[in-house]
Amino acid sequence: MNDINQTNLLNQAVKLCEQRNVRMTPQRLEVFRLIIKQNNAISAYELLNLLQESEPQAKPPTIYRALDFLIDQGFIHRVESTNSFMLCYNFTDRSHTSAFFICDKCGQVTEKVSEKIKNILQSMAAKASFTMSHNIVEAHGFCPECNH
Repeated sequence: MNDINQTNLLNQAVKLCEQRNVRMTPQRLEVFRLIIKQNNAISAYELLNLLQESEPQAKPPTIYRALDFLIDQGFIHRVESTNSFMLCYNFTDRSHTSAFFICDKCGQVTEKVSEKIKNILQSMAAKASFTMSHNIVEAHGFCPECNH
């Protein structure tokens, strides 16, 4: 992602935090910047190593607090099955439902947004008298590059 797009995403996130009356600290902003720079999902410890380049005193709780905040605000996603984190490209729409396609060979994670998935899950939940608070859909297989 180029620097202009990174700056736009960071500025958007800061504005949303102001509108929501939550605090985007410099440390949270730096973790978000590091995630934006990634081309794929990244683990918390990989993020910690990157953060320690500019903040040598950073410890695991530092990264996890920042990640929790960024998830709560909808700026990033946690990819449950790989215990990694990635940018949410649709963070201005907090109610969207995504499916993650995870390549078992190279680890690439692709996010696709689908209202149909949300509708299907809500219908299934209603039939089970279940109140859904959030959902995560993950599929494993092979990306186009690894499928050959």
